[in-house]
Amino acid sequence: MASAEPWQMAEIPGPRKAIVIPRPEALIALVKRAKRLIFIVGHGASEVSLKEGGTPMDWSIRVSRASGIPILATGHAVKGFIERGFKPGAYMSAVDVANRLIDPGWEGLDGKGQYELAIFIGFHYYLAWNLLSGLKHFSQNIKTLSLDRFYQPHASLSLPNLSVDEWEVYLKALEDALRSG
Repeated sequence: MASAEPWQMAEIPGPRKAIVIPRPEALIALVKRAKRLIFIVGHGASEVSLKEGGTPMDWSIRVSRASGIPILATGHAVKGFIERGFKPGAYMSAVDVANRLIDPGWEGLDGKGQYELAIFIGFHYYLAWNLLSGLKHFSQNIKTLSLDRFYQPHASLSLPNLSVDEWEVYLKALEDALRSG
């Protein structure tokens, strides 16, 4: 059964916690409703193998190609994208990404304005915890979505704690929905 408690129990997120996405259909509706989205992909996206084939990094490439959602690679994740023959929209350190998302003057990768929804995947739990905490407390309008398989209370929205198999159901459903338009 999916759980909505922080995966690192010693960490206290405060009174405002992420809304849990209870099922894949809710995730699809949320992503399809957003007008300006960006994928923030960490190096951990190449560390887990999915049964359907590949890794979350491969999944993010397929989704980006199908939907046009730009990918911002952090740290050495860019190496994984280049090895796969995919050029992300940009790459920079995870902390720099968070600083730019907080900056009301940043116009995004394409210069068309701030993003409405930043989707995070492939981060070590403790790093995502700190990045999302900063965004929760200091950003003005951006919503954050954690697609990692552990509940991330500092995101605006998060998947619950999931097994790899359950997690893959969410990712596959979102990919299929974005492919079909």
